[in-house]
Amino acid sequence: MPATATMKDTAMQFFDACETSKGWDVCKQYCHPDATFSAQADALADVKTLETYTEWMKGMAAPAPDGRYEILSFAVDEERNNVTGCGVFHATHTHEGGPVPPTGKSVAANYAYIMQFKGDKISHMTKIWNDGHSLRELGWA
Repeated sequence: MPATATMKDTAMQFFDACETSKGWDVCKQYCHPDATFSAQADALADVKTLETYTEWMKGMAAPAPDGRYEILSFAVDEERNNVTGCGVFHATHTHEGGPVPPTGKSVAANYAYIMQFKGDKISHMTKIWNDGHSLRELGWA
């Protein structure tokens, strides 16, 4: 299989596992064990590893069990050895587990993942996301 197809397939499998709250136990097979994470979002300020981020996403299933994603774009950049996935995350705060009691409010959050590869696994991921907007939509801020 060409490197491009392998990167894209691995990135898509990771993206789906992460966005459907599978956590690190499932996501780790697509990543280097020490894979790092970055985001310019206050809600994720303390998250520095991909393991921690995938567990944070897993935790979102408790207050918003209807969470789902819609892919807008998914592309491989061979020159830079990365895959970018852009989507919209949809969820409604219907259960306990958020920073406030269930609000019944919904979010449609636009975001992008830039998944950097070393070899056939993800070594770093950057998330681009307006957390303030999303938290206000959910009634969390």
